[in-house]
Amino acid sequence: MVTNPRIGPVERATGRTWDEWLRFMDGIGAQDLDHGQIALQVYEELGDDFAQRGWWTQSVTVAYEQHIGRRVPGQRPDGTFQYSVSRATSLGMAELMERWRAFADGDAGVQEVLAGGDVKVSGTDRRITWRTRAVDGSSVVVTSEPKRNGTASLVATQIGVPSLEANDEARERWTAVVERFLAGVQPGR
Repeated sequence: MVTNPRIGPVERATGRTWDEWLRFMDGIGAQDLDHGQIALQVYEELGDDFAQRGWWTQSVTVAYEQHIGRRVPGQRPDGTFQYSVSRATSLGMAELMERWRAFADGDAGVQEVLAGGDVKVSGTDRRITWRTRAVDGSSVVVTSEPKRNGTASLVATQIGVPSLEANDEARERWTAVVERFLAGVQPGR
């Protein structure tokens, strides 16, 4: 049996063994509940005083769904997949997004994925987001997120990828795209 890498962190954070969580899941009939119903039960079980309650609710729920074979790593509750690649840069948040927009407009690797619809860009002081649709119906979201030292990270995510194989392709594609982009904006990288 393959060990789920989520289980150790869940046990440490919640102070419960995986066997204890499995008994809890059996007790609530989790096998017959959907993701949201399980998550609600776990959320209530963790209680109001539990630090990062929402995060660990999802971690416990997803680990359980993987344990029973309802989903595989990277799979979302709707059955689709998601992949993200994140890299720190030496650029500030606004400059990073400005350069990403120029790069994306001219990069064949980015353009071949896009469905040709409108690209939407929105932002706050917490992040600037570039989003559009991919030809397979998934969403492509690229964010510029600030770091404490005034620089920013670029996070490229493809959400709603239809299969595990397509997700593996998305991993290769977006890793290569981000590396190409960074090579152009951070020489010597």
